Amino acid sequence: MDRIQATKELAFRVAFSGHSGHLRVEPLSTVERTNPVKSAPLGGEPLSTVERTNPVKSLPDFILPPAFPRETQESIKEHIEEKYLLPRLDPDEFSAEKAGRQWEFDWFEMAKLPLEPSLPRSVVVPTWEVPFRRKKKGSVEGMWEPNSVQVDVSELSPGAQDSASLPRVAGPAKDFVRGSINNRPFRPGGLEESQNVDRLLPDGATNGEWVREVLNGGPAQAVAPSLKQGLDLGDLKAFPYTWNVYKDKGSLNNASDEKLSELSVQFDDLFKKAWEEDDVAEYEGDAHLSEEDSTKPDAEVSQVDLSSSTAKSESHALDEILFVESGALMPSGHQQKEASAFTGSSEGIAEHFYELVPDMALSFPFELDAFQKEAIYYLEKGDSVFVAAHTSAGKTVVAEYAFALASKHCTRAVYTAPIKTISNQKYRDFCGKFDVGLLTGDVSVRPEASCLIMTTEILRSMLYRGADIIRDIEWVIFDEVHYVNDVERGVVWEEVIIMLPRHVNIVLLSATVPNTVEFADWISRTKQKTIRVTGTTKRPVPLEHCLFYSGELHRICEGEIFMPQGLKTAKHAFKKNNSTTAGGGPGAYTGPSVTRDGVRGQKRDNQSHSKQNKHGSQNLGAFSGTSWGNQNNGSGQNNWRSWRSEASLWLQLVNKLLKNSLLPVVIFCFSKNRCDKSADSMSGTDLTSSSEKSEIRVFCDKAFSRLKGSDRNLPQIVRVRSLLSRGIAVHHAGLLPIVKEVVEMLFCRGVIKVLFSTETFAMGVNAPARTVVFDMLRKFDGKEFRQLLPGEYTQMAGRAGRRGIDKIGTVVVLCRDEIPEESDLKRVIVGSATRLESQFRLTYIMILHLLRVEELKVEDMLKRSFAEFRSQKQLPEQQKVLMRKLAQPAKTVECIKGEPTIEEYYDLYLEAEKYGNQVSDAVMQSPHAQTFLTPGRVVVVKSLSAQDHLLGVVVKVTSASMKQYIVLVLKPDAPSVSSNLQDKKSADFQQGYMLMPKSKRSFNEEYFSSLTNRKGSGTIKIELPYQGVAAGINYEVRGIESKEFLCICNRKITIDQVRLLEDGSNAAFSKTVQQLLETKSDGNKYPPALDPLKELKLKDVNLVEDYHKWTSLLQKMASNKCHGCIKLEEHISLAKEIKRHKEEVSNLQFQMSDEALQQMPDFQGRIYVLKEIGCIDGDLVVQIKGRVACEMNSGEELICTECLFENQLDDLEPEEAVAIMSAFVFQQRKTSEPSLTPRLSQAKKRLYSTAIRLGELQSNYNIQINPEEYANENLKFGLVEVVYEWAKGTPFADICELTDVPEGLIVRTIVRLDETCREFKNAAAIMGNSAVYKKMESASNAIKRDIVFAASLYVTGV
Repeated sequence: MDRIQATKELAFRVAFSGHSGHLRVEPLSTVERTNPVKSAPLGGEPLSTVERTNPVKSLPDFILPPAFPRETQESIKEHIEEKYLLPRLDPDEFSAEKAGRQWEFDWFEMAKLPLEPSLPRSVVVPTWEVPFRRKKKGSVEGMWEPNSVQVDVSELSPGAQDSASLPRVAGPAKDFVRGSINNRPFRPGGLEESQNVDRLLPDGATNGEWVREVLNGGPAQAVAPSLKQGLDLGDLKAFPYTWNVYKDKGSLNNASDEKLSELSVQFDDLFKKAWEEDDVAEYEGDAHLSEEDSTKPDAEVSQVDLSSSTAKSESHALDEILFVESGALMPSGHQQKEASAFTGSSEGIAEHFYELVPDMALSFPFELDAFQKEAIYYLEKGDSVFVAAHTSAGKTVVAEYAFALASKHCTRAVYTAPIKTISNQKYRDFCGKFDVGLLTGDVSVRPEASCLIMTTEILRSMLYRGADIIRDIEWVIFDEVHYVNDVERGVVWEEVIIMLPRHVNIVLLSATVPNTVEFADWISRTKQKTIRVTGTTKRPVPLEHCLFYSGELHRICEGEIFMPQGLKTAKHAFKKNNSTTAGGGPGAYTGPSVTRDGVRGQKRDNQSHSKQNKHGSQNLGAFSGTSWGNQNNGSGQNNWRSWRSEASLWLQLVNKLLKNSLLPVVIFCFSKNRCDKSADSMSGTDLTSSSEKSEIRVFCDKAFSRLKGSDRNLPQIVRVRSLLSRGIAVHHAGLLPIVKEVVEMLFCRGVIKVLFSTETFAMGVNAPARTVVFDMLRKFDGKEFRQLLPGEYTQMAGRAGRRGIDKIGTVVVLCRDEIPEESDLKRVIVGSATRLESQFRLTYIMILHLLRVEELKVEDMLKRSFAEFRSQKQLPEQQKVLMRKLAQPAKTVECIKGEPTIEEYYDLYLEAEKYGNQVSDAVMQSPHAQTFLTPGRVVVVKSLSAQDHLLGVVVKVTSASMKQYIVLVLKPDAPSVSSNLQDKKSADFQQGYMLMPKSKRSFNEEYFSSLTNRKGSGTIKIELPYQGVAAGINYEVRGIESKEFLCICNRKITIDQVRLLEDGSNAAFSKTVQQLLETKSDGNKYPPALDPLKELKLKDVNLVEDYHKWTSLLQKMASNKCHGCIKLEEHISLAKEIKRHKEEVSNLQFQMSDEALQQMPDFQGRIYVLKEIGCIDGDLVVQIKGRVACEMNSGEELICTECLFENQLDDLEPEEAVAIMSAFVFQQRKTSEPSLTPRLSQAKKRLYSTAIRLGELQSNYNIQINPEEYANENLKFGLVEVVYEWAKGTPFADICELTDVPEGLIVRTIVRLDETCREFKNAAAIMGNSAVYKKMESASNAIKRDIVFAASLYVTGV
């Protein structure tokens, strides 16, 4: 701007700043002053021009420095970087005074960083057209420009739903581990790409047309999609080429395979079709065929490559292994589509392991077994592995190596276990080796760790809720895979395996099962991955199996070989003992009855007695004999005898084991009561030394010190400490969690000598012993008593033998009142293990989670279940059969009477046959029908060819009781092909057939000639079947049974039985045939049938309706022009073949469709239920009610959702609400009746009525559910009072006195109830119900205290 004059000659200017655009004031140098000496020259003359323009003379007196530095390009760049590009922390939040503070906000949301531009949701792509169909529009030069369409970005990304895809935006940090109901699940690996992905390649781009365009040259696309102008770089240049056509001479395909290959619609077929259609002549001269220049056949090339590879492989064993892995097992180019399960044919892997894997991710201080080396080698290759081996064989080594690989690759690994105890124990075992975290229902320890241990249900929830942590997972280890056979929870394993994304590799650890390869094959086909199956059937510590009877051990099996001699010795001792002892001694002890062991004893007279028995008091009088001896003998004296006999038996066993150095021992009893009472019976036994007692006391003091004073003196803790001090312990689900952990840890230390346990110890704890004892070989499985399965026996027996300590493990079967049979022992000990069977079933929460995402279908989940594996595996073969049948030339019927109607006639026949079979038995066998079947009755008989029925008349009733008749029937006009066929039943009516004696004949069986009135001789002199021609009509006389009648007509004619059956008079036959022909009326072939209501007296409405339909169809058949045609039989057989072909094609198409899935009817019924209650709408879109149901994992989702939407918790206090909610998670069936307040009683009735209503609704939609069983199974109110008092602050010792439920189950229920409160709180947030949200928060805080939520010893240490 121009110079502005200011006071005192201070000059400045106003300007815009360089990059900010702000106004700024910039001072200028001072104004030039005239020299005071020269300012007033003498004479008043002005200064000369030279003086005024002299730069030296015009300098100012002084110059002020500028207020702002002058801007340069570098200064502007530095300013922009400093202010806009470099991130800064909030000075208020990150001040020095707040150092070490934990911020309670989301870093990703609060970090002051500029957001990146959002990804485009759609793009414009060109559409493809074949060159000869392109329209030269819109271009002056006649060049073709493609049209453009707008498509979604996700449709153009092959992995759009996978973890590595950009459109799958990461969620907030708080949902990183657990996921959110708002997230989309990651696309499961192995699912075919969605139909939208087909738009990756525009229509026509895959039919070979692009090849011709590239080869021949031509105009290229010049304008980019959605733009008006483009850059024309000229036409594509033609490329010289030669076609080489040859046939594979080495192929030995049969004719059917060649025919099948012709039917296959492959790329070559499409290319050929595109090449030949339309303007083919335009391109004929561009290519030439040259057989001389053809290359070698594929077979020869592959043979050369194979032989060369084999020659190289012989030079070194490692090359052979690698060649087998890459070439022989996995065909080139088919790694993804032809994935399969392979058993390791790799003896060389173990020998050359350290050369194949020179840099191991984890080293072990011991020599690895062969199967461990194979598994590690496959893990290093990136393959999934299935390891099947016995208990304690070292399967955990494979899991540890997967953890090490994840740490090495900077990825994550997940270890899943079926039981929370295994998760806690593995966390302790891995803590010192890896960066480990733990995720269970109630515990979350270091979820950011690279190696996570969790229950399988947690992983399933993470998959359904799209947790972002899944992006980082490289390995998922499934431990105890044989748990898939569990009826209740086995479905979880299948769900997780199906839902895992394709970038996740799988490691499966299982006990030995017969169908390991089948299960691995299912996973490989489902996930389109290669599964390597390895393992060993060799036990690290061999087992010997013995029977214990009468104080002696009798060996019956060693090294998997059964030894009958030991069994004979035991039986001999049993017989000797019974012969010398009359009802006394341990050998004659009456064992437990066949009634349920796990059920409580008979009801006590008072509640205190029940509580005393529950806590396992050492009072001998509390030892009930109801679960031990004869339950009918309930006197105290007999109970005392039973207890003394049981105590002496255990003492005798322990002394024997101690004498033979076979301790420690795990004794498996299949009842919590049985474990407690057996341990209490050994009150006088002490198996520990003073140093062991001191170790036990110190350990228990440290472990129980985390409990408050009142909880340390709980009856169960006092009792268990007393047992532990003597080297005896119990382990079952009724124990407090901290008590169970104390027992497990002390047993692993070796200070517990005798442990009475249920079978959960074999599944959940890795604690081997020297000896395992089976109290019996029968168990109660929740429904009935049954023998142990071989797999169950093997799992528990595998705890015998400590690797590295014992040379042999001992398994003892206790015998009391009898010796097991040899067949039973063989089946259990050396029998085949239980096969892995699918327990897959549909659940509402599964359906709702899958309906949330369009790309995932419930049908896909059903098809990929293990239950459907066998049928889905046959689909390729069924596809080939279907293509063959569709390629067969269609057969046609040439009718001589014009338009063929034989198919219509055949359909009428089949329909009539269907109704005839239904009606025949009911009508023809009825007493009313028999009264009409008298001589002269006109009938319709099924023909021999079963295609055209015959009109006839009953000539003779040979036996009314046997329902046998002699009938004259009219044959078709033309000679029948089957006229020489002999009816099977006519063999009973040979020539000279004699009637029954007169004294035994009924009146109807006497016959007279109507013309001569002479009585017949009783002999049928004509030979049956008797054929002839009368009045130009073929006829036949034969014997039939009543079931061969098709219809009884309402007409009756007069016949001469004597002349027909004895004389064979042609005149009589002619008259009879003429009368039969006269019975036809109105052009119908058959007379009308008897009225089913008036004459046959039928009462069933449906039967009468079927009868009318049947007779109507017969009349339609008679009026059809095909009826009586000379080519009827030929055309019928042709129509039958055509229909059979159509049915086979239709059946194959049905079997290959989703409708053939086993659980499809159940799925459709559940969809109707979800629509009815409002979880989804008519378009299967999940509504807010369905979103709430997705949050319910602890209880039955429908009942929990209805409870919330019916506001059943609104009028309850937090303590009352959480007490009622305990019905969702409590498991025990039979308990003492709780004492409830009026409000709790009302809430209980309201919730139960809701469950009944939902059960009836499901039953109405053909879901196999009994409403009462459904309500009782999902709602158990046994702990409502206990939880209510606990939430009010009652001490744990006091609430235990309110019920007969064991303390361990009480704690387990309350812990699960806390998880249910979180789920209800999340559901309330979705609903917008703040009152329920706060109520659930208060309820959760009320129950989270004291011993119930004591930290696990495995997690925190002792």
